[in-house]
Amino acid sequence: MNTRDVTSKAIISLVRNVHDLQQRAAQQYRPVVDGILRTRSRDIQHIEHTLDRLLDFCGHAPVLEMYKQLCRHYWDIDPDATAGYINAYREYWDHDAQEGRR
Repeated sequence: MNTRDVTSKAIISLVRNVHDLQQRAAQQYRPVVDGILRTRSRDIQHIEHTLDRLLDFCGHAPVLEMYKQLCRHYWDIDPDATAGYINAYREYWDHDAQEGRR
């Protein structure tokens, strides 16, 4: 097996592992987000902790949807903090917005 084949297999394995991790995050955070929304929680620490963790996985569409849902909920509680989370998403994940600034 040549170096190119080894490198290709390593990259493919890494991509699969990242995808699996994203799926697990979506499965684990769905009940957390649903609980916050269902109870209309105003627990700022819990909401922000959840948003912080979700941000790491916003490259995965189901997690991004949960992030957006939680931001919409949090907006009514603390619009300034929510704006910070929206900006954090844009800085980390929104490549179109980054291209527009260059």
